Amino acid sequence: MKYLQNTVIWLTALLLFAFSGCNQKPAGEHTFAIGNKTFLLDGKPFVIKAAEIHYTRIPAEYWEHRIQLCKALGMNTICIYAFWNIHEQKPGEFDFSGQNDIAAFCRLAQKYDMYIMLRPGPYVCSEWEMGGLPWWLLKKDDIKLRTNDPYFLERTKLFMNEIGKQLADLQITKGGNIIMVQVENEYGSYATDKEYIANIRDIVKGAGFTDVPLFQCDWSSNFQNNALDDLVWTINFGTGANIDEQFKKLKEVRPNTPLMCSEFWSGWFDHWGRKHETRDAETMVSGLKDMLDRGISFSLYMTHGGTTFGHWGGANSPAYSAMCSSYDYDAPISEAGWTTPKYFKLRELLADYMDEGKTQSEVPAAKPIIEIPEFEIKEVAPLFGNLPEPKTSENIQPMEQFDQGWGTILYRTTLPAVTSGTTLLITEVHDWAQIYANGKLLGRLDRRRGENSLKLPALAAGTQLDILIEAMGRVNFDKAIHDRKGITEKVELLNESSTHELKNWQVYSFPVDYPFVKEKKYAPGKKLDGPAYYRATFNLEEAGDVFLDMQTWGKGMVWVNGKAIGRFWEIGPQQTLFMPGCWLKKGENEIIVLDLLGPEKATIKGLDKPILDMLRAEAPMTHRKEGENLNLKNEKPVASGTLKPGNGWQEVKFDAPVKARFFCFEALSSQNGNDNAAIAEFYLLGENGKPLSRQHWQIAYADSEETRGGNFTADKIFDLQESTYWSTARGDKYPHQVVIDLREEVVVSGFQYLPRAEEGYPGMVKEYKAYTKMSPFKF
Repeated sequence: MKYLQNTVIWLTALLLFAFSGCNQKPAGEHTFAIGNKTFLLDGKPFVIKAAEIHYTRIPAEYWEHRIQLCKALGMNTICIYAFWNIHEQKPGEFDFSGQNDIAAFCRLAQKYDMYIMLRPGPYVCSEWEMGGLPWWLLKKDDIKLRTNDPYFLERTKLFMNEIGKQLADLQITKGGNIIMVQVENEYGSYATDKEYIANIRDIVKGAGFTDVPLFQCDWSSNFQNNALDDLVWTINFGTGANIDEQFKKLKEVRPNTPLMCSEFWSGWFDHWGRKHETRDAETMVSGLKDMLDRGISFSLYMTHGGTTFGHWGGANSPAYSAMCSSYDYDAPISEAGWTTPKYFKLRELLADYMDEGKTQSEVPAAKPIIEIPEFEIKEVAPLFGNLPEPKTSENIQPMEQFDQGWGTILYRTTLPAVTSGTTLLITEVHDWAQIYANGKLLGRLDRRRGENSLKLPALAAGTQLDILIEAMGRVNFDKAIHDRKGITEKVELLNESSTHELKNWQVYSFPVDYPFVKEKKYAPGKKLDGPAYYRATFNLEEAGDVFLDMQTWGKGMVWVNGKAIGRFWEIGPQQTLFMPGCWLKKGENEIIVLDLLGPEKATIKGLDKPILDMLRAEAPMTHRKEGENLNLKNEKPVASGTLKPGNGWQEVKFDAPVKARFFCFEALSSQNGNDNAAIAEFYLLGENGKPLSRQHWQIAYADSEETRGGNFTADKIFDLQESTYWSTARGDKYPHQVVIDLREEVVVSGFQYLPRAEEGYPGMVKEYKAYTKMSPFKF
């Protein structure tokens, strides 16, 4: 028996050693390792209470203040991404200085006795431009991102080695504060490729991260797809989720592993044209208490969201939807670094779960806030009157092939004679286009709505065609991260008798760099209806944080004292831009505004509070036309039945595969007997029984969508986010239907349905019918 006990002790020690990834260290140095159902800090059980904040979304001058706020909550760790594309904006040119000094950020956290969970990618998502991947990767036509593509792995290794030079010596075993390092990010939502994950793991280790545990995060539904035996596995989910259900599978396959929610979503991010997102504070606190009572570690994403300054906001797809500049996230610490009611509810909870010998520090005061009286911008530089030198190209090419990463691009050619009613077809518009003939605006196309064509009037041969396109943010999720900007393929003229591809283009690039926008021919003038740059100066008696009121402006970007502050768009919900006081100065300050639409009034003022929830009227983002009612009277279902109550995925197989271009899911009743219907995610299965690609799906019809209390439109069923969902409007009765235009002919053998993740699976459908058609459904 004694021999058996000794053997067990020896094997346990060996396992701890293997999981920790640590070499033996001299006495006195710190360690962080994986124990039996717990993390071990210097050999003692340790619960990670991490606050996720991003150094890129906070002025460097405010890093210390935001870290202090996290410390005062009762957190013991800061969780951060490393954003590849902000550090290597041109191939081989790395910048880790000033605002990009990630090592200085980590040392500041250590100053306040805070550990670091490092998430260096290479892909990070984070609603950030291209998920953190650099745009110049897309200059290689055949690149396959987040795969074993040799070029992608080569560039990843170069970047990771630079991260290692900055941060490897800050591992806890070397006197620093880094306790864990992530390998890739939520890869199960992208692909299944353990070889790729193993390659990224080896690259991370090769960069010097060998002294602390390496981990990978995913969702409870897919974490096993790419799970490697020598990595720690963590689960991501949002407020309100059923904690038991989220960790159920992990506990089954690894009963002795420490449990951690590596992203517990405190709120959500905002999209242009959609209602400001909020999440309930009590629900968040309840979920954290539930985990803490069970000794489960967590990282609160976000504890402080901050601001996505400049052009760095990303986009979701499908359906394409670009992010606002504000990354307030409805987090406990607001965009401007203010404490909120959610902050104090969380602080009250964490007071009861402090680490041994630790107490909560004092809450630091907020930064000074000012207002700026309204002033007029009287200097104007019309965009078409300030064209840069053009490049020529016989064929249309995307922005990247002209060595342009971000901003606006103008494609110009001359037309043959055009008859009235001819269609101008652009494949594809990425992302927001204005079309002109001889300087006259003919129309606008918005990728969010799938718009890519315009009916033309009769135009004489030799007419100058201008297509001005703004890149609104590269997709940061799923395969659509291969998101080239401008016009990606071709431009054609279509009429009843012919198709004519337009050639011989002059191409003008308008980047977002401050030197470019400053060196325009500004002259006194009034507001213009078309695209223009505007410049003014304003004087301050004292500097302080302020919110620039952009309510009278159209669509564009703002620079103040040489710094790109962010995007604005009249549709909202964001109507102000956070202007950090540390980037202002007493006395004269300069502001430049690029407005691609044209302002209603060329004035600006500074407010002492933000406007983050003001939508302007535009065509609704819902999917039912006025008076439209789906007619299923003569349709025969391909499947009908009853779903089982419970959280997690359910799969339905048809009796036989069917061809389809359109699919209708009809919900006949709910599990709880209420009127509401909800779907978190929905897949169709192909002939081989595997999920079909949803990248080009569009919602053709939804009988009911809740938009008053949040963003619960039907496109949420294929947005690749398990915590968002389609929900019918309050009071609308069953049955409920959603029709999907698959936009291609496919073979369908069944479907997969995911209800909401909360306990009790609210809105879950019980009885259903499914229909398929090759032609559109009738109304």
